[in-house]
Amino acid sequence: MLLIVDTNVPIVANIKSSQASPQCVRACVKKIQEIQTQHTLLFDDCWLILKEYQNKLSSKGQPGVGDAFFKWVLTNQRNPQRCQFLKITPISEESFEEFPKDASLAGFDVSDRKFVALALAHPEKPPILNAVDSDWRNFETALNQFGVKVEFLCPELTARP
Repeated sequence: MLLIVDTNVPIVANIKSSQASPQCVRACVKKIQEIQTQHTLLFDDCWLILKEYQNKLSSKGQPGVGDAFFKWVLTNQRNPQRCQFLKITPISEESFEEFPKDASLAGFDVSDRKFVALALAHPEKPPILNAVDSDWRNFETALNQFGVKVEFLCPELTARP
């Protein structure tokens, strides 16, 4: 299965997110381990997602599970069974050609728009994995209208108010 992983997932797996419960950390660790053996990751050809990973995770693969995941990504980035790259079109730092121009998404987090653009650029519209970012839940209905699916690994933290 093709997946997109928001940076907060490996951060939580590194136990670097104060709002993440032990159950949330375990869910992220389990999903990361599953990805490494069963799934293919999708990245943008501008390397925006990998640059964000690089700014938040250690490419040495330690000390956390999220860091090991990032090292695994770097090691497997040219293996099409594990990582694929797709073109997205930046318009500015805040927008992408593929991101819906709709008032319902006007307040959506600028730093997460690359994930949405990537999901919409692919014909399969792969799901985006999220751990603790409530913005994904707050805009879930609007994103769903455009075919964007979000998998919530820690639903207790991203429940609707």
